[in-house]
Amino acid sequence: MTRTSIFVALTGAALLAACAIAPDETPVAAPVAPDAETAAPAYDEAFPPSIEELWFDSHGDRLNGLIYLAEGEGPHPAVVLLHGFPGNEKNLDLAQDMRAAGWNVLFFHYRGAWGSEGDYTLTHVIEDVASATDFLRAHADQYRTNPDHIVLVGHSMGGFASLQAAARDPGIACAAGIAPADIGASAKVFETNPDAKAGFMAYSDSLQMLRGLTGEKIAAEIEANKDAFSLQGLAPKLEGKRILVIGGDKDTSVSAENVITPLIAAYEADPAIDTTGVILSGDHSFSWSREELIAEVMNWAEACR
Repeated sequence: MTRTSIFVALTGAALLAACAIAPDETPVAAPVAPDAETAAPAYDEAFPPSIEELWFDSHGDRLNGLIYLAEGEGPHPAVVLLHGFPGNEKNLDLAQDMRAAGWNVLFFHYRGAWGSEGDYTLTHVIEDVASATDFLRAHADQYRTNPDHIVLVGHSMGGFASLQAAARDPGIACAAGIAPADIGASAKVFETNPDAKAGFMAYSDSLQMLRGLTGEKIAAEIEANKDAFSLQGLAPKLEGKRILVIGGDKDTSVSAENVITPLIAAYEADPAIDTTGVILSGDHSFSWSREELIAEVMNWAEACR
């Protein structure tokens, strides 16, 4: 027997001996009275914070989602939280923190995405954001939501959708893009860089969680809508709104230098847009700067309550 085996055997025997206490010798732990540190936190029992599953219709298809309901009777301001392409990063830590600060947060999957009905297209994504805001307004009493204070916050392609939807909805006063993908700018890249286009198409073909999507279809949609899908081109339609654009300095998917900084500059050049532009240390998901990202979004959103 090796020394290691001897040690394990002796240790095991010692442990067995220690556990072999006669029934009448078993110690009984004294009850511990709860104190301030161990007691459950107080909450509003009539209107507690909660998460509810839901679904709503968008152009005849059922979209699946969740709503994070803030504590208290409300009505509460609300955030529609929009995921990217395909939506692996959902930013639900942001949802939790915003709920704790008194916001309701609706998170959902677009048509064709992650089990929602229908086919996935970028046009559908923009339309689905409008369906989500319509749903919140129509069910404001049910979800204790202020229908006049709905904010759009999106990441990556969701940032594209946030700004596009805000430009189309006069009832949306505040919209944020976290590393927003400028699809119009991508169209220009595809025209001059066939390898970039081929790589995007191949990646799109691999996304089995997006029903009806092919690289060929989405590339054709982008090329056909390159002007309408330009985020810089939205500036005139965002006048009178508060816009937040956040980029990551190490983001290799949505470049701070080539996409985010020019976008911020385009919006700042229009004095009718209340623009906040921020560049954080971070990759595309802000993996090492989540606290800073969440703080920026929440501080900006305070004026949208």
